Amino acid sequence: MPATYEPIATTTLGSAASSISFSSISSAYTDLRVVLVCQTASNANIAFRLNSDTGTNYSYTLLYGTGTSAASFRDTSITRGYIIAADNAATFPNWNLCTMDIFSYAGSTNKTILTNGSNDKNGSGTVEAAVNLWRNASAINSVTLLAWNGVNFNTDTTATLYGIKAA
Repeated sequence: MPATYEPIATTTLGSAASSISFSSISSAYTDLRVVLVCQTASNANIAFRLNSDTGTNYSYTLLYGTGTSAASFRDTSITRGYIIAADNAATFPNWNLCTMDIFSYAGSTNKTILTNGSNDKNGSGTVEAAVNLWRNASAINSVTLLAWNGVNFNTDTTATLYGIKAA
């Protein structure tokens, strides 16, 4: 990582879990980045929540490609942000690599979050990019990553939170 990135916290799961949380995030940085390397027990959307907000304050626009096809989707007034549609580790021995960039997280305006994700699918993988909006002007002090639809992250899933000093 560039010298402006400072690792704040890393979590590696010792057992399956439905979420990974980072809390008490300092306001000392300009932006945040989360890097997630995960597997799930079955197909699941990987999502996020900020400051434990479960209201319908999130929306996203997504671009998706497989190498042979492409599509776009959007959703508004939902209860979580979007990162990636993770694929079943039991079907493919693949890992999903995701990044999440949160801009001006300590500011007093609505928050923009860019997410990128990819997975191998044993040679026929996908790439996704989404722009998310959290309609809340509060400073972000916690980030929770979720394996959605009642699915867990597998053991050895790792998430790291970085603070960006002067973007």
